[in-house]
Amino acid sequence: MDFTLTEEQQMIRDSVRDFAQSEIAPIAAAHDITGEFPMDTIKQAGALGLMGIQVPEEYGGSGLDSTCFALAIEEVAAVDASHSVIMSVHNSLYCNGIIEFGTHEQKLKYVKPVASGQELAAYALTEPQSGSDAANMRSKAVLSADGSYYTINAKKSWITSGPVARFIVLFAMTDPDKGNKGATAFIIDTEKAGFARGKTEPKLGIRASATCEIELTDYKCDAADVIGKPGEGFKIAMTILDAGRVGIAAQALGIARAAYDAALQYSRDRIAFGKPIGTFQMTQAKIADMKMRLESARLLTMQAAWGKDEAKRTGGRNSLNGSMAKLYASEAAMFITHASVQIHGGMGYSKEMPIERYFRDAKITEIYEGTSEIQRMLIGRLETGLR
Repeated sequence: MDFTLTEEQQMIRDSVRDFAQSEIAPIAAAHDITGEFPMDTIKQAGALGLMGIQVPEEYGGSGLDSTCFALAIEEVAAVDASHSVIMSVHNSLYCNGIIEFGTHEQKLKYVKPVASGQELAAYALTEPQSGSDAANMRSKAVLSADGSYYTINAKKSWITSGPVARFIVLFAMTDPDKGNKGATAFIIDTEKAGFARGKTEPKLGIRASATCEIELTDYKCDAADVIGKPGEGFKIAMTILDAGRVGIAAQALGIARAAYDAALQYSRDRIAFGKPIGTFQMTQAKIADMKMRLESARLLTMQAAWGKDEAKRTGGRNSLNGSMAKLYASEAAMFITHASVQIHGGMGYSKEMPIERYFRDAKITEIYEGTSEIQRMLIGRLETGLR
């Protein structure tokens, strides 16, 4: 099996790495402290084509493959997880959903300005009472008598980029009696009447990634802004999450890589009892365990990225690859950041170094885009064929 990156993929990886190191790294710690959304660098990312990596060029994107997307997310996450999740949601959950299921008109109107970074976007599925249980959503959309618009009343929580998003892909029940088959996907313009944002959530990690609750009250959504067909919302939401999990796996991989590299260097530089601590067997055991998990996560993530493009080519789903990569990479990130803090000792606990930030940022990768528990359930169902 040949895992060599193509010349184009290497070029994308290297250019994103240069951008992340030169523009994001100097501001990451300050934004983590203040929680301020990094609008300037996100706009720069848009100018470089990173906010529409897989969007076809005719709709304002870069038209690259899923491996390029995963490499870009990893490189940004290795410097700052907040920037990487903003990019991932923007690309995977918003642009990807409309490109795959939307009309030509919707792509021109709602993807082109977003892919170029002129506008920011979000994805709204989770509700206060239904996180992992997405089928239990209470948001409702009622079609008007003349069929020209829907009146939406909804409350959504934990919306990444919610405080700054111009457009949002949102899911609501149009026929609650049908359960999963009664949900519909909508494109929401946050500048229209009836839309409101709640407070920005204070978070343990990814603090510069703005997150809030949103509420729609008698919001009028044109029927032309329905994605796909009425009743296809749950299928669309789950397909979008398949793609999103590749992004989160790549994010976790980037965080893990940064923590591993820091631990490796510290084990060489830190002298204790007259020797580098990397000569101690307990440290070497930690390094070995970290390295194995890091490379395993990389292989699963690259497989999931490849599988995403294959699914698009064949019309299939990438559910198993995406879930395995997201589950393993996120847990590897937690293991590796924890071990890195331990190797650094007291300095790992200090805010003078980025190690504690990596540790805090890693935790969320086990939660969003489906918790580790949900991923295990999905993998088990897909493998056994039983529900």
